[in-house]
Amino acid sequence: MIFAHFTERPYRWLPEEEVIRNQSFFGVPNRFFDREKAADDYNYYLDEMLYAEQLGFDAIVLNEHHGTPFCMGSVMNVEAAILARITRRARIVLLGNPLPVIKHPLRMAEELAEIDLISRGRLVTGWVRGAGSEQFFNNANPAYNREYFNEAHDFIVKAWTTPGPFRYEGKHFHYRMVNPWVLPYQKPHPPFWIPGVLSPETVLWCAQKRYPYIGLGTALGPTADLWDLYADAASEEGYQAGSENFGYLQPVAVAETEEKAHEIAQGFLWGGGQTNFSRPEWTLPPGYNSKAATRRLARSPGGSWLGLSAEKLAEQRSRGRAAAGELSLEEARRKIYSSYPKARRNLSIVAGTPKTVIHELGKILEVLRPGVLALFQVQGPISNQDRMTSVRLQGEEVVPALREKARQLGLLDPFERAPGSRPLARDTKREPVNSRDALAKLMLEP
Repeated sequence: MIFAHFTERPYRWLPEEEVIRNQSFFGVPNRFFDREKAADDYNYYLDEMLYAEQLGFDAIVLNEHHGTPFCMGSVMNVEAAILARITRRARIVLLGNPLPVIKHPLRMAEELAEIDLISRGRLVTGWVRGAGSEQFFNNANPAYNREYFNEAHDFIVKAWTTPGPFRYEGKHFHYRMVNPWVLPYQKPHPPFWIPGVLSPETVLWCAQKRYPYIGLGTALGPTADLWDLYADAASEEGYQAGSENFGYLQPVAVAETEEKAHEIAQGFLWGGGQTNFSRPEWTLPPGYNSKAATRRLARSPGGSWLGLSAEKLAEQRSRGRAAAGELSLEEARRKIYSSYPKARRNLSIVAGTPKTVIHELGKILEVLRPGVLALFQVQGPISNQDRMTSVRLQGEEVVPALREKARQLGLLDPFERAPGSRPLARDTKREPVNSRDALAKLMLEP
């Protein structure tokens, strides 16, 4: 099983009230940006990732967002190129490049090939449609999002695997000569992992392509439903899905004491946390998601990563009242942080001493049975020291214990067993890919 380190690389110096007034991290005016503090943060985060490798993490995960202090990784391929040179062992996982908004897939193919070469084959590339807010930031039509995604993906694969030069004429992309001189170190190309936030279309596409699907901190019940959707589609494609087909991103904070862990874990809720990534009208612009995906997000107990629910919309209205001066900022903060106990009970946030965290993450492994677990480091204005302590305790105590748990559960990662490599005869009953009994025992709140 693969254990990965992940951080959003937040800008940690923004006054929280500005996020609450804006009702969103996305679009907070950049007059609050301080170049010296941002430079310190970028260099710190690179140090943290290097430290994670030294502690034994198998992979370092990067992502990309635009126009938001929630994540400073606006051009993650730059960070990936640096990591390719300064790390030695860990895989560099990109979750992922937003294909519908980059508008130049040939350039993307060249960038990623260079990173794979510098790292000598440690790149795992991932493709995303980009959050709804990314469509606004990059002036992309959300109605064409999935079309752009599919065509850009197919073109990059073709550019990496078809001898050039050749001409390409597609619906959205046109090239007179495709002949990238720099090709990936890995053959035929780096592996693809696809992250998602409960979109059934994405899950079905992954199953058809035999790509691992990475759930981004989504609620356990709906995530298990999507695991089953993937496995059913896999059986129709003629193979048995297993742990090698699935990964999961989990917010985690670890400290020497329970009290300290819960103090820093509330950084996940700072400014509204992931539920305040962007306003509802930016999260799901018209045409961006299918009706089925939107309904699934609305039904998700406790909400989901960047998704929406009735509860989240109520929170947004409260923050809107705060922005209009009808609700005090302190009352808005109280509403935000009052959700912490429920997030803990539902395992949306796992926090505590190593013993507590090992126990709770073990429950998640029992339910979802993923081959990849990415530990999401705490958000908000948490000090370097507290962050480093959390990473150290994860690397020294949590990950080794979970490796043994994964071994007992028989969880294999995509490198130990190739996704889609186990044939399944038609009309043969597939094996379970999650444990409904373990899920029922958790008694999660709606």
